[in-house]
Amino acid sequence: MSLTTLAPMPVTSPLPAALEGRAVVVVGGSSGIGLAAGALLASVGARVTLVARDQHRLTAAVDRIRTTGGTVLGITGDGSDEGDLERILDQGGSLDHILVTAGGFGVGALLDTPREQVREAVDGRIWGAYAVARAAARRLPAGGSITFSSGLYLTRPIPGAAAAIASIGAVEGLTKALAVELAPRRLRANAIRYGVVDTPLARGALGLADDAAVTAAGQGAPLGRFATAEEAASAALFLMANPYVTGSVVTVDGGQSLV
Repeated sequence: MSLTTLAPMPVTSPLPAALEGRAVVVVGGSSGIGLAAGALLASVGARVTLVARDQHRLTAAVDRIRTTGGTVLGITGDGSDEGDLERILDQGGSLDHILVTAGGFGVGALLDTPREQVREAVDGRIWGAYAVARAAARRLPAGGSITFSSGLYLTRPIPGAAAAIASIGAVEGLTKALAVELAPRRLRANAIRYGVVDTPLARGALGLADDAAVTAAGQGAPLGRFATAEEAASAALFLMANPYVTGSVVTVDGGQSLV
């Protein structure tokens, strides 16, 4: 079917306030950027569903958002498994936007690390994104969106992370391909390329034991610190709210990719 025979993308307010009443699913929403995105979305009136594997952490995340008066539901499940995603989205009900923040970053030198050691993290990121796209595209209405997560190391590679960096490159490629393929449905696909963000995952990966260690490590960044989870997550609200952004990779790295 020709695009010219279809109704154009609906025109709506591009401001985050337009997300009020919208149903948004956050895959990987029990901590870090995902939890921050859920809290920000709830603060503008969105109906938020957090998805995570760990029931204890998910319950704590839901309780945290509810204390602020937000509308939030938590569903335990594997966000990289298409069958489980079908169940999760059925349980969550209506869907307007979906954000994927889940995904590991497996490291290991090429010549010293067997495929099996990094496979789970790599497969989780690539096939997780693909599974979300397949499950969500059937449910999203015109104007709906899918937002993926990418990372700084795609443009500033580090030793010992070849497979992980290749996987985030695949996610960015998938984002652009889906933007074209899903355009006839008037659905959008975007990605956010994050720099180092102060999250529990980053602290563990970098060996930062406390706030003082994070502060010291962040002093070398162009802006003198790492991003907060809220600063990183706010880009997702922009991408969801603006109906004319698709196929884009938005960088939120405080200039880290420039030095």
